[in-house]
Amino acid sequence: MKADDFLPGEDVIAGIKADMARYEAERTRVHRSLLWRVPLFDGLTLIVIFGLAWLANGLAHPQELWFSTPHLFIYLVGFVALLFMHAQAVKPAKKLQQSVRDRAIPLILGFIEDIQYGHEITPRSFGRLPKETVGDFDRQIFDDVVSGRYDGFPFELYEATLRKGSGKSSVEVFKGIIIAFQPAIGFPGVLVAARKAGKVAGFFRGFFGEKLKALESGNAALDEIYEFRTDNLEAARPLVSGRLAQALEWLVETWPESPSRVALAHGDGFLLIPQTKEFFELPGISQPLDYKTHVEPMVADMAALLATASLVRKVNDEGLSTGQKE
Repeated sequence: MKADDFLPGEDVIAGIKADMARYEAERTRVHRSLLWRVPLFDGLTLIVIFGLAWLANGLAHPQELWFSTPHLFIYLVGFVALLFMHAQAVKPAKKLQQSVRDRAIPLILGFIEDIQYGHEITPRSFGRLPKETVGDFDRQIFDDVVSGRYDGFPFELYEATLRKGSGKSSVEVFKGIIIAFQPAIGFPGVLVAARKAGKVAGFFRGFFGEKLKALESGNAALDEIYEFRTDNLEAARPLVSGRLAQALEWLVETWPESPSRVALAHGDGFLLIPQTKEFFELPGISQPLDYKTHVEPMVADMAALLATASLVRKVNDEGLSTGQKE
């Protein structure tokens, strides 16, 4: 598989580059405005904070100048205000970049049938993701969401961050790409494969308790990396020792730095690839947008992700007679 096989045609590329030319003109204007908006918005906010703190000195004990309880309140509120004002200062740049992504991404990823693109929306498939795949969380953040059909199957791909707790106790449970798809044949139960990484193995044993049972693939190298859990041992064994194991070996080779996870739950399949990279991010407003550097890599990244999902969805194709084929 080569990224060139999925690149849009010359007419589509011409349209994308025309959009990029319009973006470049607007980018230059917006960037110039940021050069005065950010110092102005941030500077005025800091001046107000300093002024309020100076006035509070008149009410504070001489030994508590600048650090009395009212001062601390002013600093806290001022910090929140500074974040808000800075966001307002850079808002035109964020809005411009998002408008380009809204137009360009469906064109760039033209090899996907019935493509739909959204931003900061809740994916339809997320509610069906087995909790056992990621553990407990109480907050989810979504960035880009792409759905459509690839290689004959519907999918939904999204960037997600899942967290538990708040403040200093907040823990990042998962950050990366989630691809939801329909397996070629549904799995009668739940089967989860997660890569062992330090405390992860202990976490899985403690979290799953007696609900999901452990099993091994029989491949010593793979069992050293992955932990398998299921509520249907009989149905899971031929997969874990067969095509799922082969798919996971390919995952390790393709995404060696990422503890990828796979979940099959009845008529749903999920591939989770932890990543800090934002796949559909454009360069900062100060940097010109280049087709070869910034646009074509999106095609290569998406093609690799969907090819991986296509492989994983077929792991049960020959493993069971139950379920429905497409």
